Amino acid sequence: MELLALNAFSDNYIWLMHNGQDALVVDPGQAQPVQTALQTLGLALRAIVVTHHHADHTGGVPTLQQATGASVYCPHFTTPLDCPYQSVADGMVLELLGYQWQVLGVPGHTASHVAYYSTQALPEGVLFCGDALFSAGCGRVFDGTIAQLQQSLERLAALPAATRVYPAHEYTLSNLRFAQAVEPGNPDIMAHQQDCQTLRALEKPTLPTSIAQEKRINPFLRWQQPHIVQALRQYDADYVTQHGAFATLRHWKNQFQ
Repeated sequence: MELLALNAFSDNYIWLMHNGQDALVVDPGQAQPVQTALQTLGLALRAIVVTHHHADHTGGVPTLQQATGASVYCPHFTTPLDCPYQSVADGMVLELLGYQWQVLGVPGHTASHVAYYSTQALPEGVLFCGDALFSAGCGRVFDGTIAQLQQSLERLAALPAATRVYPAHEYTLSNLRFAQAVEPGNPDIMAHQQDCQTLRALEKPTLPTSIAQEKRINPFLRWQQPHIVQALRQYDADYVTQHGAFATLRHWKNQFQ
C-alpha cells in the first residue's frame, strides 16, 4: 500500500492511497491533481472520503465521482454534495481497499468533522484527520465549538503513539513558530523545525507526522503542561480565567503573527 501527497491550491494535500491497481483519495478539493495521478499510475479510483464540508476539501468530489463511479463517504452536510454519497458518523466501520476503517467523530473545526482511522492499512496505523489536527497545530473553530475541539484532540492523542497522521494542509512551519513562542525551551520543537525547513527547501512535504511526534511538539496536545499554562497566564490571565487554558491557547494562535 502506498500513500502519495497530491498538491492542491496553495497548501492543501489530497492524500491518495493505492495498492498498484485501486485507489482512494481523501478530501479532493480539486479534481485535476487526482485525475493526473490516476492516469499516470494507471489506477482505478474506488473511494473518495471526505472529512468536512469546506470547499477546499470537497470541490473536486462531484467531478471525480461522475468520471470514475467511485463511492463517496462524507459526514452530514447541510448542503448535500452534488453527487451520490453515503453519510458517515462516529462509530461506523467502512471497508475500503480491503481494509477496515473506523469513522471517528472529531467536531470542533466544523460541527460534523470526522476522521478515518485504520490499524490494517499500514502496520503503524493510519489517520486521515482533515483539519482537526495539524502537525504542531489544529484547525481553528468555525461552526463547531472550542469544547468540541478540545475533546476531539484528546481523543486523537489517545490513539497509539506510532499512528501515522495525515493532515490536509502544509502548515507545519508556521505552526512550529507558534509552538516555539509557547514553549521556547522545547528541544523537540527546535529540532523538528530544522528538519522541516530542510524538507520544504527540497519542496517535500513535512507530513505525515505521528501521534508520538505531536505529543512532543504540538501545544494543542500539551496544553495541560504546567509551564504552558503559566505561559498562557502570562499571555492573557483574564482570558484564562474566563474561558480556560485550552481556549486561551486557541485564541492566542488566532492572533499570532
